[in-house]
Amino acid sequence: MKIRVGQGYDVHKLVEGHPFWLGGIQIEHTHGAYGHSDADVVCHVICDALLGAANMRNIGYHFSDKDPRWKGVDSKVLLAEVLRMVREAGYEVSNVDVTVVLQEPKLNPHIPAMKACLAGVMQIPEDDISIKATTSEHLGFVGRKEGIAAHCVALIVKG
Repeated sequence: MKIRVGQGYDVHKLVEGHPFWLGGIQIEHTHGAYGHSDADVVCHVICDALLGAANMRNIGYHFSDKDPRWKGVDSKVLLAEVLRMVREAGYEVSNVDVTVVLQEPKLNPHIPAMKACLAGVMQIPEDDISIKATTSEHLGFVGRKEGIAAHCVALIVKG
């Protein structure tokens, strides 16, 4: 059995009045992440971690922000495509571990819904998806509520 690990990192600017998509669900808040797609940083870091583990470059390589096909796309579509690519290469997802860095809103109440949504998209048990949230203690762009960041580590296996 071959085991591989990958990591992902993503940031997006927060914009007042913009929809806030995170972990495949929409969260009510005054600000939302802005990007070429729906700017769901959780889906994006999972994509990057899985692509990295499979040695398939990164999300920007496969889904360029210069390509109009991906303008406003639901990031669950990107995640499903990455899973197809990774599985086509003979790998299965063992687990993913995501850390979201955001000053507000508090994410803990939304984590179960995110995990349920992502488990459906990824076709893995919710127990294999870890999502944690932290603040930056009011430091930097996250602390000033200008943006959101996320990190992910993913483990894939080839049988």
